[in-house]
Amino acid sequence: MTIEEKIAELQRRHTEAELGGGEGRIERQHKAGKLTARERIDILIDEGTFVEFDKFAVHRCTYFGMDKNKILGDGVVTGCGKIDGRLVYVFAHDFTSFGGSLSEIFSMKICKIMDMSMKAGAPIIGLYDSGGARIQEGVASLAGYGEIFLRNVLASGVVPQISAIMGPCAGGAVYSPAVTDFVFMVRDTSFMFITGPDVIKTVMAEEVTFEELGGADICSSKSGVSHFAVSNDEECLINVKELLSFLPQNNMEEPPLVPTSDDPGRIDEDLNLLVPDNPQLPYDMLELIRTVVDDHNFFEVMPDYAKNIIVGFGRFNGQTVGVVANQPAHLAGVLDIDSSLKGARFIRFCDAFNIPILTFEDVPGFLPGVGQEHGGVIKHGAKLLYAYCEATVPRITFITRKSYGGAYVVMSSKAVRGDLNYAYPTAEIAVMGPDGAVEILFRREIAAAEDADAFKAEKVEEFREKFANPYLAHELGYIDEVIEAKMTRVKVIQALEMTRNKRMTNPPKKHGNIPL
Repeated sequence: MTIEEKIAELQRRHTEAELGGGEGRIERQHKAGKLTARERIDILIDEGTFVEFDKFAVHRCTYFGMDKNKILGDGVVTGCGKIDGRLVYVFAHDFTSFGGSLSEIFSMKICKIMDMSMKAGAPIIGLYDSGGARIQEGVASLAGYGEIFLRNVLASGVVPQISAIMGPCAGGAVYSPAVTDFVFMVRDTSFMFITGPDVIKTVMAEEVTFEELGGADICSSKSGVSHFAVSNDEECLINVKELLSFLPQNNMEEPPLVPTSDDPGRIDEDLNLLVPDNPQLPYDMLELIRTVVDDHNFFEVMPDYAKNIIVGFGRFNGQTVGVVANQPAHLAGVLDIDSSLKGARFIRFCDAFNIPILTFEDVPGFLPGVGQEHGGVIKHGAKLLYAYCEATVPRITFITRKSYGGAYVVMSSKAVRGDLNYAYPTAEIAVMGPDGAVEILFRREIAAAEDADAFKAEKVEEFREKFANPYLAHELGYIDEVIEAKMTRVKVIQALEMTRNKRMTNPPKKHGNIPL
């Protein structure tokens, strides 16, 4: 062949590979409301920066006529590029090619870029749209999943891992995104489950739709498998990019510092009126968070799951901070099984990637009830405690109102190595709430009183004045400063400056044994 012929052959292969399963299947993909793998990468990656690997790879299966059915790329597009000028590695399942099913070669392509991402210290992003393991390859495809799972685990806490579920993800395939740090799902086109509706109907005699079983809204609000549910592919990829803007490249780097025109000395007078005088009335903790972060931009994580706790990312004077906050507008901000899991996972991510943790606390305690106790609230609540105790990044806490019992201790108190602990004048720090405390302390007196209700009300007010305030805790050194709420932003930025060079390590060990 002449050089011209060789170049023509190369160009032909490029064209063939970029068509995936062909024009017809691409059209069906679009009719299903989904973009193709390459279209998704074009949106995600900065223009002109994507470098593709193994573009002409094909499977080597010979069973069931597969030796006569080969598609260049073999169902997955892999490579690296830049997002906002920062290096990332990405793989995107191509549903037009063998339904995006995973083969041995498919797995090798993904494993290659996962290994490269670890060496380069850059995030790995997976765009999932797959029919699962390629049945024709048998155990080879199953082993391929195992190779990917292993790398997910080894990369955990080393580089950020983000999964975007943009189509089917079922069976063993779900475990790779489940191990990653953040999972996005697209409504109406994506789903995640171990066993599908047909198997459930056969084995359990239960009828359920794909959406009811593992759709985006179910996974993001009920099971907590997904962190975000979005409307379409474009919105999903835009949100992935925004999330990455808060994160460092790896566990050896700091998060990027983003210039802001928001005054670090900004004082918000309205915050002094946010917490109601009546301790039984709710208020929206999100209003506080959005008021004090840079440019009022708060990127909430898992907004639809365990709404009694808020987690997400914001910036203060350009510095990324992970925010954990009780939400008194939902279940009075009580801690329970789901909120403990949500908080603990987020805290451990922040600690792994050098992101300071800011806690806003208004918590009456742990949720009582047989369901919670039998569901293991002790074990799951201990995960939140473990995560806070283990964290060595700067930790700043503001008690806005209620801080009772074990929940006070758990929520980054001084006793569990909180660095700077502030309280509003509205803070109530005690072993339990005034009503419960009085019922225990004055049980006999209440029973003997002529007007039990009046006697109890008097004692409740006495207890509230003496104990349900921040001043005893401040006197004992458990609170560093009692501040007006309007000063919150100023105090956070001061605290971040004070703790910027914090150095703390845990005792040497292979790993701890978090209560799972």
